[in-house]
Amino acid sequence: MRMTDLFRLYSERNIRVVQQDLGRMLPTLDEIPKKRKSLGLTQSKLAELAGVSQSIIAKIESGTVDPSYSIVKRLIETLDKQSVDTSRPRVSDIMSRPIIAVSRTQLVRDAVDLMKRRGYSQLPVLEGTRSVGSISEKTILDRAARGEPLESVLNNRVRDIMDSTLPTVNEDTPLEFVLGLLQGNYGVLVTKGDAAIGILTKSDILKTRR
Repeated sequence: MRMTDLFRLYSERNIRVVQQDLGRMLPTLDEIPKKRKSLGLTQSKLAELAGVSQSIIAKIESGTVDPSYSIVKRLIETLDKQSVDTSRPRVSDIMSRPIIAVSRTQLVRDAVDLMKRRGYSQLPVLEGTRSVGSISEKTILDRAARGEPLESVLNNRVRDIMDSTLPTVNEDTPLEFVLGLLQGNYGVLVTKGDAAIGILTKSDILKTRR
């Protein structure tokens, strides 16, 4: 057998091995839309996560294109990662809603009364669904301790003494990512876009540990 024949035979054998390996490594293309839909992902969202165009996903799922190995691999790896991520608890799974809050124009005494009734030590200050600050028992007592009459503090508007806003996280944030934020704050506001939709407090975390 000539050397060229040996080389061709070796190459063909390698190609078959690679094809067999790829078949074992990657599921069929039919699995991509099934897995995508089971995860609640749109084609455009999967495209964004995988860094490919939405049109190529549409063509793959309709069977009108023969995609490259690298694109299929990227899509499968993205779907696998999403499967792992969705199994982790999110802040939206245990957050409290509606948000108990006060507005900037309310009296401080109203905020104190609300904190007493609810057993809270701090409240977010909202303007509609947007967080603009926070108010806490500590801030009120600190002002009184510095010599300001408590009655005078209570007659202030919330906007006059409010602190900075509570930390905010997206609703899809994994729960373990906010544990550090809760060490130094009463709570963490949960947002969807620009709107605050819930709040996660230390007591919410403790409920999951029962």
